[in-house]
Amino acid sequence: MKARILAAARRIFGKHGYNDTTTRQIAKDVDIDISTLYYHWGEKQDLYEAVLQDVGEELQSRLNDVERTVSGKSLKDRLEISIDMMCDYLFAHPEVSNLILFGYFNKTHHGVTMDLKIEENIANIAVAMQLAEDRKNVSMEAKARILAVWNTVLNFISAEDFFRPMLQTDHDNYAKVVKETLKFILVPAFTLE
Repeated sequence: MKARILAAARRIFGKHGYNDTTTRQIAKDVDIDISTLYYHWGEKQDLYEAVLQDVGEELQSRLNDVERTVSGKSLKDRLEISIDMMCDYLFAHPEVSNLILFGYFNKTHHGVTMDLKIEENIANIAVAMQLAEDRKNVSMEAKARILAVWNTVLNFISAEDFFRPMLQTDHDNYAKVVKETLKFILVPAFTLE
């Protein structure tokens, strides 16, 4: 039951954000009484914190998978594989992109933020992409380039319902063209000598 509630909360918070989600919506989605939700998770903020922790751990695991997969490959191959793997993951879990972007842009703070270890991940990516020699000395320019890549990916995923009709295509073709476009822009930007 606890896992079912968490899965529903993740989906609904990911669709509507913290402020526009109610515990009643989540309970209704799981087809339980609100008291059952409170019994398992406590208050809304407790459940939201659990959702963010779950997403943060899952995302970290995915980034680790990407790093293991691309290790030792050429920069071009690392970029292409990373784009494919992260896009596949985020398209399969669009609430992740939405939750991250809600966290970035939410002006009403509710005291809970996702611990994405952004500084650590940026440093790891910078070293993997040969933008820095070590994790402790990543330049501001390298950080900005990585953030540009990350935010481009998040926006393509989160804004699918807005962008896809403009492209007059279905989900599968949209996902394919997003990956191709990201590679078209990003691979040359990072591999040009």
